[in-house]
Amino acid sequence: MKLGYIPPMTKGLTDDAGYVIPLVEMLEEVGIEIVWTVEHVIMADNYEPLYPYSDDGRAPTSPDTLMPDPLEWLAFAAARTDRMNLGTAVIIASQHSAAILAKRVATLDALSGGRVRLGVGLGWQREEYEAIGVPYRDRGRRLDETLEAMRVLWKDDLATYQGKHVSFENVHMDTKPANGVSVPILIGGSSDFAARRAGRLGDGWYPYVISPEDFEKGIATLGQAARDANRDPEQVELSIWPASYDFTKTFDAGFVKAYADLGAERLVISQVEAGTTDIGAQRDFIRRYQDEVLSKL
Repeated sequence: MKLGYIPPMTKGLTDDAGYVIPLVEMLEEVGIEIVWTVEHVIMADNYEPLYPYSDDGRAPTSPDTLMPDPLEWLAFAAARTDRMNLGTAVIIASQHSAAILAKRVATLDALSGGRVRLGVGLGWQREEYEAIGVPYRDRGRRLDETLEAMRVLWKDDLATYQGKHVSFENVHMDTKPANGVSVPILIGGSSDFAARRAGRLGDGWYPYVISPEDFEKGIATLGQAARDANRDPEQVELSIWPASYDFTKTFDAGFVKAYADLGAERLVISQVEAGTTDIGAQRDFIRRYQDEVLSKL
């Protein structure tokens, strides 16, 4: 079972090299398989409450929340580590130019020796789309085309793609991923749409705030979508953050095992669960989780 970690998103720490360097070195030393970053380019002060994972439509941010550019932060982490994978959970790919994002991701993947795991999603904040200058409407189709186009740019020496939102003809992208073909793409989100997209297009599925029962339903939806697309659903890796559904059950091995028994291959824990930004205390939290939960799966 792989173990991922969501580090602090805290002003004064997440953007402080003196904190981030010992943090990522500790995460690699203690056996974390992947460190995750998140993306919001901006947060509106008075946004339309469309956040899908809370009853009131409000995101769980605070005045101290800091979300630096995920790829830039991971590039910094990559330079201080050798084995730990580098994940986005998620980057809002439908807000990005497919060509620019493909180039940035390929560069990071090449320099890190193939350690990038690109988690992508649609986002929910209409005001963020407006600030970036990308239409909010039809963002699902834009995301699909972005993923397809990036894979063409990564794989083909002479790339052509024609879509409604993304198109290019006979272009060269000189920087390729470490394997020369692609970077694993994980589809974020807990909806049926996300599960189906993971089945059609994803190398992985990473839902959020989802019960074991709904995780099982989503896996079935994913499997059918994969088979309809002539893909093997067993090749779609399942990642899950159990505590995002219930923060009281981080150390409930039975609760976590329910996800593992359904096929989860990677569990995720977070600094929020650790309840501290102290690096040594976070190390102790991770080791406790490894001893009390992972060892029982």
